[in-house]
Amino acid sequence: MTIYDFEVKDSEGNMKSLSEYEGMVILIVNSATKCGFTPQYTELNEIYNEFHDEGFTILDFPCNQFGKQAPGTTEEIKEVCRSKWLVPYEIFDKIDVNGENADPLFEYLKKEQPFTDITGKGATKLKLVLKAVDRHYKDNDDIKWNFTKFLVDREGNVVQRFEPTEDLQDVKAKIKELL
Repeated sequence: MTIYDFEVKDSEGNMKSLSEYEGMVILIVNSATKCGFTPQYTELNEIYNEFHDEGFTILDFPCNQFGKQAPGTTEEIKEVCRSKWLVPYEIFDKIDVNGENADPLFEYLKKEQPFTDITGKGATKLKLVLKAVDRHYKDNDDIKWNFTKFLVDREGNVVQRFEPTEDLQDVKAKIKELL
């Protein structure tokens, strides 16, 4: 099984097969437009623009499960992403990434790349927030917060998970390796 076996809803609510991205290096992100990590859109855009012509893309999945930081409809979120953050890549339908209504793609991503630890700039603060919400947050593979990223190789294999606090330059270096 690879990510190419999944279908997801696009921002218009239509089903889209991820097999359309076969042969590309993909970064899958759960996002929110009102999060402390939202400024990552700027660097994600730069990474996308730098590598898109080499066969790289980003798939953005808005999620309102963390601090209710992705309010509004998918269309409203998409408008904010396009107008304020100038997001050039595909934004999909708003989803859940954890719990009983978690999108099957994200269940698969978590199984393929389990949670290990929160590292990087801001890790201590995020760990405190997570511990206040769930003191056992380390004991499961759930997505911990907005802007968790999964890197997928050209064969559709999930090769790495990046927590929101990890340096995007490290993400960029790994993308470059895969390209």
